[in-house]
Amino acid sequence: MKIGYSVEGSTDRALIKGLSKRWCPYATTVEGKFRGQTRTSRQREIPTICLALNNAGVDLIVFLTDSNDNDDNAWRTILKQEEAKLPIEYAHLAVFGVCQRNVECWLCADADWISTKTGRASTDFRVDDPKGVFESALRIGRDNKCEELIEGLIQEAPLRNWLDSASFEDFYDKLWQKSKSFDGCDMENLRDAR
Repeated sequence: MKIGYSVEGSTDRALIKGLSKRWCPYATTVEGKFRGQTRTSRQREIPTICLALNNAGVDLIVFLTDSNDNDDNAWRTILKQEEAKLPIEYAHLAVFGVCQRNVECWLCADADWISTKTGRASTDFRVDDPKGVFESALRIGRDNKCEELIEGLIQEAPLRNWLDSASFEDFYDKLWQKSKSFDGCDMENLRDAR
């Protein structure tokens, strides 16, 4: 199985790769390059990214972006905008995820768990935007993105606790439905684990 993806940054990439290793350990991943700097240019490139990943023979295309907004509905608006740019011929391949605020909000959704993994107080992660705390705790910097470390965390994270995030729940539900048609993927039913 081949999983294509398009993300904004290194932490988003680590999330996709970590989930892939967790649920589809024999899959290979192929990154669809995003060349722009803005949400508008990213949305404009969705058809081109789909074409390139389809030509690479992927079985699934995952788009992941951040809402960069604390508004509870901002991620839904962006999700609709991104999905509207998807050419119909790729609808059967694509899943879109939009993190409310940023991907670090998902990674820190279980503040107690991430606290035990990083040695930081759980209260440090119980903030509207835990990106700075997460990066500091993992010592993420310009020259050290810690992608393998983040991938490892995701492979063992109690994802069922992330379902409290409506944006993660939406992303998970879409992936869960798609996973039913793939051999070699063993995506856990997080709802039964609760």
